Amino acid sequence: MLRLSKLLILLSVLVLSVALVACGGGAPPATEAPAGANDAAAESTGAAEAPASEGEPRTIAVSGAFALFPMMTVWAEQYSALHPNIRFDVQGGGAGKGMTDVLAGAVDIAMVSREIKPEETGQGAFGVPVTIDAVVPTANANNPHVAELLATGLTPESAAAIWMGDQPTKTWGALLGVDATDPITVYTRSDAAGAAEVWAKFMGGSVQEDLRGTAVNGDPGLAEAVRQDTLGIGFNNIGFAYNLETGAQLDGLVVIPLDLNGDGAISDDESFYDTKDAIAAAIAARTFPYPPARELYLVTKGEPDADIVAFYEWVLTEGQALVSDAGYVNLDAGQIEAALGLIGK
Repeated sequence: MLRLSKLLILLSVLVLSVALVACGGGAPPATEAPAGANDAAAESTGAAEAPASEGEPRTIAVSGAFALFPMMTVWAEQYSALHPNIRFDVQGGGAGKGMTDVLAGAVDIAMVSREIKPEETGQGAFGVPVTIDAVVPTANANNPHVAELLATGLTPESAAAIWMGDQPTKTWGALLGVDATDPITVYTRSDAAGAAEVWAKFMGGSVQEDLRGTAVNGDPGLAEAVRQDTLGIGFNNIGFAYNLETGAQLDGLVVIPLDLNGDGAISDDESFYDTKDAIAAAIAARTFPYPPARELYLVTKGEPDADIVAFYEWVLTEGQALVSDAGYVNLDAGQIEAALGLIGK
């Protein structure tokens, strides 16, 4: 009976943890786990360490990149299940918002999907890489020219002619070398987005402002704009271009392959876009180019405090086991060692 009571208590704690994470900003402070619940949690989750039962209840506020938002939500939920005194309030809004929030002291951690700029470091931004993601170009799955588009792909130069330049490519016929006058509807991001900056850098630009197109807020908004526009073209982080449950490309979108050798055709060694797992493997092997692949960062103002260091250490060790299923790419051993060194581990 005693063991059954402990397990019922544990179940209540875990359900409360999931509910609080899902509720976002309205989550109240957590209470300390009941005696015995932590041992049962460690046994049921297979964790290498017993979850912490000491310490004051704390909610860690997080905001920033849509690219990192799904992964951060998974980490927050799992970490709170192991450490019931720690809760997270995770909000999106874009990398720029996250950086502004953390430097202003409005949140504890920013999610940033681009390199940290020198001026941000000068204001105290302290970044730790935690996973890898990539940006991919997307088109509407019902585009009348989708077969030609998938066969030829985009080079940095042809992509730049769509999103940048004084004489942009305006029709699908001009892009694909066919007799068609259908206009290309170009979409970009309106929020300060790491994805937009990384996409600009792939095409030879340097900042988000180099891109032209109809500006749409957020990764989900941009994906939906292209899904609703037969002649639309955009770009998304892979977590918003693929269905993470099935691994297939998102219904209504096609991921446009990149013509890496510039020969005007997608060869077998350039064809790794059909599933989330296939492109993740290409990113990990660096067959897919950097940029538009890149490391994603968690950022504090100044060095992180003890609670955040403990969370970062878990993310860079046990937490890496959750990365692949969430649609991201693991840091390699050298990157993990370097990241742990940043936090003194």
